[in-house]
Amino acid sequence: MRTRLAPSPTGALHLGNARTFLINWAIARQRGWRIVLRIEDLDTPRVKPGAVDGIVRTLEALGLDWDEGPLIQSHDLEPYRDAMRRLAESGMAYVSPESRGQIEDLAASAPQEGVHESVFPAALRPARMDSQFYEGGEFNWRFATPDEEVVFIDGFAGPQAIRPSRSIGDFVVWTKRQQPSYQLAVVIDDARQGVTHVVRGNDLLDSAARQLLLMRALGLEPRPEYFHLPLVRGEDGKRLAKRHGDTRVESYLGRGVPAERLIALLARWSGVPGVLERMTAGEFCRAFELSRLSSEDVVFSAADDRWLLEGRRG
Repeated sequence: MRTRLAPSPTGALHLGNARTFLINWAIARQRGWRIVLRIEDLDTPRVKPGAVDGIVRTLEALGLDWDEGPLIQSHDLEPYRDAMRRLAESGMAYVSPESRGQIEDLAASAPQEGVHESVFPAALRPARMDSQFYEGGEFNWRFATPDEEVVFIDGFAGPQAIRPSRSIGDFVVWTKRQQPSYQLAVVIDDARQGVTHVVRGNDLLDSAARQLLLMRALGLEPRPEYFHLPLVRGEDGKRLAKRHGDTRVESYLGRGVPAERLIALLARWSGVPGVLERMTAGEFCRAFELSRLSSEDVVFSAADDRWLLEGRRG
């Protein structure tokens, strides 16, 4: 049994990222899963210099460890190219030269939190699809999404029935930057790294359905079991981000807040009873129970920020 910690080096880890990684790590250590650390760095324009080293330092400072890695996605693109060749040859992917603006003009928009995509309906597919994958040119490749419900049981969120053809339509699998999209890359990596259990935020539930369709199209087995956890949000109800101030873990550590103080707050957010002022990752692992985790999103408040800073060393 294997899981992965899969941060993206588009910035430092904030408290919401940290809670998800801590829970993932704790479940893995409780159940004897091996942990792969994978750096998902294919969103090239947004990757920050030095972010990979910063992420590793932050995870280590929190007391998290792993059994393999860090594995860097961008170091080898050939497995993704091979998958694209198979999708094109099977008629499941095609060239899409339309810009985002053109798509928005042609199709109804389906906004999703944190995802700036518009629905791309099957009616906009080309009459004739290329059967050979090739790179170059200012265009994306899209997956021809079947019009069907994807049914699966999430280990935390419960039974799911999602129809990606309606929520997102034909989604991008290869970008005009000559790189795989997140959806394709994560499917290939989970398969080749033997990932059996995926623990992540519930904003990616719809992505799970897309990824299951890609796995089937590529003949990848076994399918991982998913656990989609509630998010941490700001007081405005939006997912935790820069607009909520500096919630980076490394920033709190740099201001003298002990890692054990941070973990104590994450434990309070995770249904751990009787949390004291400080807690280590090992203590969290022994105390955490998935059945006690609320299905409601957590709100990071100004009071939480003050509580963390009150515990600074010195």
